[in-house]
Amino acid sequence: MSARAGSLGRAAFLEAALREALAEPALELHAAEPVGGGCIHHALRLRTPLGDWFAKWNDDCAPDLFLGEAAGLHALREAGGPLRIPEVLVAREPAGDRPAFILMEYLAPGPGKAGDDEALGRGLAAIHARPAAAFGFPVTTYCGPTPQDNREAGSWSEFYAERRLRPLVSRLDAEGRLGRSERELFERVIARVPALVDTGARPALIHGDLWSGNVLATALGPALVDPACAACDRELELGITTLFGGFSERFFSAYDEALPLGPGWRERNPLYQLYHLLNHQLIFGGHYGSEAVRVARRYV
Repeated sequence: MSARAGSLGRAAFLEAALREALAEPALELHAAEPVGGGCIHHALRLRTPLGDWFAKWNDDCAPDLFLGEAAGLHALREAGGPLRIPEVLVAREPAGDRPAFILMEYLAPGPGKAGDDEALGRGLAAIHARPAAAFGFPVTTYCGPTPQDNREAGSWSEFYAERRLRPLVSRLDAEGRLGRSERELFERVIARVPALVDTGARPALIHGDLWSGNVLATALGPALVDPACAACDRELELGITTLFGGFSERFFSAYDEALPLGPGWRERNPLYQLYHLLNHQLIFGGHYGSEAVRVARRYV
């Protein structure tokens, strides 16, 4: 069997989903090409007579993982602004032998061009400027494979402490991956969150997992993919953008010009990096645990 035939065979359930979503019962795939860049899901570019589509699926993930991604992409598109957000065709939980999957618009890659960093900064500010009624999100979303508890909270300090930090500390502790001193350190930080964060923060839609790999250069400008959305203090977004690099000073300057950051945000920034360090410790292990401890010690 050729590689092309094998790819088309694996994509049979996606072809059926495309036919249903597009109301084209005779639609046939011309090609199903593997797409790189991810480390968790299978991904294909699906070529059809009606255009190209992007598909992800997983035989061993949370049943509602792609439903959360679809809800996040829909919210980002609704927020408006200049950034490209792929339109979702359909997302499904697993059923029988069919895995969980998501089908969406395929965004053709393009070379980065002058002004993209500034456009990204202004576009992210436009998303963050969209007001939300409360901290939280209507459905569970996932940061990588990790579920995010998005139940509403009455304050930002409560949401960050109880919906973000504590669940990760509890899971790491339950799995025996924290020593007693580490667990006590993180608990002390959680207890201090109300004194550490901006008590006047307003809920704003954030992407939630905005590292450089989730920003695409396309022919029509920067695009955002793979969200882990919720309404949060927008400073949480900058926790991951500053943690792993890849965002230029032009990006931050354009963002701050469009939607100025509050005083003291740089001092709070490592506190928001802590969430992603703990999540990476949970997913990958390695040095992330010691980095999380180093950051936590700054706040006790």
